[in-house]
Amino acid sequence: MARVSAKKYRPWTPDSYSHLEYAPSDRLPEGDLVFFFLDAVPRLDLARFYAPYEKENRGAPPFDPAMLVCLLLYSYSVGIFSSRKIANACERNLAFLAIVGDDRPDFRTISDFRKLHLEAFEGVFIEALRLAAELGMVSLGNLSFDGSKIKANASRHKAMSYGYMKKEEERLEGEIKDLLEKSQTTDAQEDAALGSRRGDELPAELQRREERLATIAAAKGRLEEQARVDAEAERQRRAEEEAERQRTGKKRRGKEPKPVSETPDDKAQSNFTDPEAKIMPQSNKGWDYSGNAQASVDSKHQIIVACFVTTAANDKEQAVPLAEMTKENLKQAGVELEKDETGEAKKIPATLDSGYFSEKAVAGMEAAGFDPYMATGRQKHNQGKTGATTVPVSAATGAPVAATAKEKMAEKVKTPAGQALYSRRKVIVEPVFGQIKGARGFRQFSMRGLEKINGEWRLVCLTHNLLKIWRHLRAPR
Repeated sequence: MARVSAKKYRPWTPDSYSHLEYAPSDRLPEGDLVFFFLDAVPRLDLARFYAPYEKENRGAPPFDPAMLVCLLLYSYSVGIFSSRKIANACERNLAFLAIVGDDRPDFRTISDFRKLHLEAFEGVFIEALRLAAELGMVSLGNLSFDGSKIKANASRHKAMSYGYMKKEEERLEGEIKDLLEKSQTTDAQEDAALGSRRGDELPAELQRREERLATIAAAKGRLEEQARVDAEAERQRRAEEEAERQRTGKKRRGKEPKPVSETPDDKAQSNFTDPEAKIMPQSNKGWDYSGNAQASVDSKHQIIVACFVTTAANDKEQAVPLAEMTKENLKQAGVELEKDETGEAKKIPATLDSGYFSEKAVAGMEAAGFDPYMATGRQKHNQGKTGATTVPVSAATGAPVAATAKEKMAEKVKTPAGQALYSRRKVIVEPVFGQIKGARGFRQFSMRGLEKINGEWRLVCLTHNLLKIWRHLRAPR
């Protein structure tokens, strides 16, 4: 896309090696991925990337943002995510030299640019989605939702449990009290030694302990707030179960559950390197600080339509936000939805595993314009074939009772249409996470903080789509 600007940037001349014996254009395959990016990036609307520099006149001209955008997109596409490794590749890798030419950015420039412009890649994500739709790569015949845990940039050794925090608070408060008492008894001697200073500066030992105490107090506050949120969710779950028992007349099995507590468990942890990271169960049955990366994927060419990261370990509350983001992205990308006989937009079929199911999720997705097919429980191999419908009856009266949302969804998935859609879920969305985590090796976020890891996940999903587009354009016609 042509740009008109008074701002001076370093000239981006990726073809500066063309006259040398080892020119990238001569040594790399004709249809190499890097040439796709060199051709595509100048056509993008990069105004948001240029905006922060336009009013700054101090210092030497910066690198052209288009070059750094191209460099990051290519790096993430080939599985190089570290700014230091990207800078190293710019020194010795022909494909990277084809992008940067003679003027090579150092790792700090690459890292700072990525941090500054993570949000701006949202616009590029929408442009890539629009291009995929124009190429006929988005059908909306079956959108599959799923999530996967990706390790956070946070050390398990820089965390503390709630129980230990309480003990550490008591210890630090005692030490601070002792230091203050000691300070008060030596005021006269210190006043004589301090000279012109005010004399109310905190001693280094006291200041260090007070800073540590404040850090622990903040971490305790985060755990206590999370405990309140979890308690409210548990109350809601119990209320739904009780309503179901009242409806069917069934009695509770087992002991009465303990009252819901809003106090964190002593084993609940908070991390000091990334306070927003949460410890989550991993697929290998272990635990680690992670983000729950969500994606909605179209069935035709595995194009990611929407993506975000949540700190919630399970997916139960993510179906509606992901559905709403999907519809918004389709709207921004100008993707037209198929109309029914009345001229209204048809609902988009969507398949989700049992981790997403709740009555609230079903209603929310339907309100957002989707036709959800959700498993309502873990299924064994070949389970779910169409069979006779069992009408639920009240244990008290023996009379038929109205089916619940869970029962309705279970029957919906068992229909031939439901089986045809749901059986495709695994081959639509799960390979996408395999391609990202296995083939490209993206298994840990480089950023810290929920906002930044959301931006990085969007960048990863954007490059996934660009790779799909590149392969689609190279496919034999």
